[in-house]
This record gives sequence, C-alpha cells and structure tokens, in this order.
Amino acid sequence: MKQVDMIIIGGGSAGMSAAIAAKEAGIDNILILERKEELGGILQQCIHNGFGLQTFHEELSGPMYAQRFIDQIHAYRIPYRLCSDVVWIDERLRVQYVNAEEGYVWVQAKTILLACGCYERNRGAISIPGKRLPGVYTAGSAQRFLNLENILVGKNIFILGSGDIGLIMARRMTLEGANVLGVAEIMPYSNGLNRNIVQCLKDFAIPLYLSHTIVDIQGDFHVERVVIAQVDEHRNILPKTQKSFAVDTLLLSIGLLPEMSLADHLDMEMDSKSKGAKVNAHYETSIPHIYACGNALHVHDIVDFVSMEAHEAALCAVQDIKGQYHRQKQFSTQAGSGISYVLPHSVDAQPSQNITLCVRSIRPYKQVMINIRTGDRIIKTITKRYLLPSEMERIILKLSDIGILEESLIVEVKES
Repeated sequence: MKQVDMIIIGGGSAGMSAAIAAKEAGIDNILILERKEELGGILQQCIHNGFGLQTFHEELSGPMYAQRFIDQIHAYRIPYRLCSDVVWIDERLRVQYVNAEEGYVWVQAKTILLACGCYERNRGAISIPGKRLPGVYTAGSAQRFLNLENILVGKNIFILGSGDIGLIMARRMTLEGANVLGVAEIMPYSNGLNRNIVQCLKDFAIPLYLSHTIVDIQGDFHVERVVIAQVDEHRNILPKTQKSFAVDTLLLSIGLLPEMSLADHLDMEMDSKSKGAKVNAHYETSIPHIYACGNALHVHDIVDFVSMEAHEAALCAVQDIKGQYHRQKQFSTQAGSGISYVLPHSVDAQPSQNITLCVRSIRPYKQVMINIRTGDRIIKTITKRYLLPSEMERIILKLSDIGILEESLIVEVKES
C-alpha cells in the first residue's frame, strides 16, 4: 500500500491551493486525486471574467485563474492523478481510487483533505410538476455544453432559479443568439450576487420574476412551453397568476450542495444548514486527521475565498502531519437570530491564532449590526448597510479580542 503524508481529493481551486500551501510548508509527499481529465474543476467551463481579484489582484477568467494554480502544481512537481475516481475512504485514513491505467489502488495517508467541490440540485430535488421531457438542463450542464463543447442547448430559454450560474448563463445564451424570456425565483429576493443581477439581467433587459415558480412543463416530445405562477410568503401558488412562455429549453439554477458522498458511510457530523461537514477552527471534521474546505465544506459565492480557505486548511493539516497540532477543549459556534449558519462549528477554548468566521443571513437586511458574543460579552460588532443570503460574510476575530473562551460563540443580527 502506498504511503503519503496528505491526500487531497479534488483538483479544483480548493485542491490545488491546498496542495501548493502544503508544499510551501515543507510537505513533499502529497497526492491529488481528480476524477476529471484535467485539473481546474468547474473553473475550466467558466469563461467569463470576475475571478482573481482577491487572490491575484487582477480580473481573470475561470480558465486563466485555474491555470495560475496549475502552473504552480507543475513547477512544484506535486503528484496528481487524473480520471481517478475515489471509491472509498475510512477512519484509518485509507483511500481507494481507480483509474484506467493503475486499476484499483489503495493509499495510506496521514491526513485527508476533502476538496471535492459541489454539485447542482436537479429537477427531482424540488419535484417540478409537468411532463418529463427532453429540453430540461441544469445551468451548469448547459454551460459545459456551450463553453467546452460548443453546443447551444436551445434557442428560446426560460430559467428557474436566480443562482449565479443561472444568471451568468442568461447573459451567455443571449450573447450566443438565444432568446432568454425570463428568470423565475421562488423567493422574494434573488439568490445571486447583485453584480450578476445587474450585468446579466438588467443590462440585457431580461425580466426577473420574484416570488414565482414553475407550475407546468408542456410539450409532446420536447419542451414546448413552461407555465409559471406567483407564490405567497408560504410558497403556496396564488390562483389566476399564471404566465405562459413558449420555449424549447428550461434551465435550472436551483442551488448547489457540497459533494460529501464519500463520507456517507462514515460517522462524520454534518451541518443540516450548510449541508457540509462540521469542522473546528482547524478545518478538521469530527473524524481526526480528515479535513474539509472549499465548496465541499460550504458553497462559496467567490472562488477566491475557496482558494484562501483551502490554503488555511492545508496549513492546519501540515501542523497535524508535523505533530504540532494539539487538540484542546472546544466551544461551539451558534447561529443566532437572523443567521443561517456559522463556520467553523467550534473553536478552541484558548485560540492560538485569529479566527475567521463565515456566516450567511437567513434573509435580506438593511442597516443592521452583526454581533459576535460569548455569554453576555460582545467580542465584536459590525455595522452593515445590507446583508444578503447570497453573499457570505467573512468576519475576522483577532486573538486579542477573543481571549480565553468559557462559553459558546454566538453570531446574531441586530436590527436598528
């Protein structure tokens, strides 16, 4: 059985950033396992710009952003395997993967870093009514067909869900000559970044129907028409609000979920809100020596934050490998009023470094404060002009502010 210090599952922005950080920290025996035919993950099909502003301080396309990391992987000669599916991991840190050249291979690791990315929810996940007809795609699938295989999946398009991929595809399909008739969103607010609402919908006069959802898909042998209707605050269909659109394609942008299926058989604690693993401030899961980061931990809205988080997680795993990670008593972090989830899920009673909290609000807010407190002691207060569920907040708690914890950390929204 092969022996390595660190196995990184996933060769996207998180996996490559983690590998580079570990290499620069002195770990040489690293192995990246990637199931696709090239490194880069989803970035390879994201040909639009907007990447790299945080990491490289310049605006790059997805493939350009990925190539920066790929070049470093090659320069450092970090081993990786492509077209390799991981079929098993266990608590003893054994990993089995398979590919066409090596067959089934077992590897023993000192640490495992899960950087598997995320996947799209499909039609079955939300039980869209109507006929099951050809012409229904996830937005990511349509993006891959168009940007990598030069296939336009339809000419008259309707999009359900206002996630960022759906918004970007509304613009992309329009630029390629398709007619995007509209975007329906079941929530009373968009689930995409505000810049994408402006640049992808408003700039192209594509209507956004908030508090609307699909109530029927019609056609004989292919999608010919979709019917949407308005919903109330309880998501009940309002009568006599139907609108019908003659289309040949329906794109679904109805959310992303962390890819954590490899941990299904493990006794790993999961977060019901983020849908990823529960981790401590060192990005370690409830199973010792197994770490998680990037979109496999929780879905990010900016890829630069994925890379930054993976870098931090890898350095924590390096401390583990070198025997410098000393586990201590933990206190949980809790989502208070107005907050959907908080990461990490626990912190050291006596932290040795600054802590970065990632939080999302449960709904849009204007002119509010975010309080971070332990018991009655407020550690930090942040004033925000607005909070959106689509935009993750990163809050850095300085070591001098935290001190020694004796209770849980609570993050909450306070309205003025």
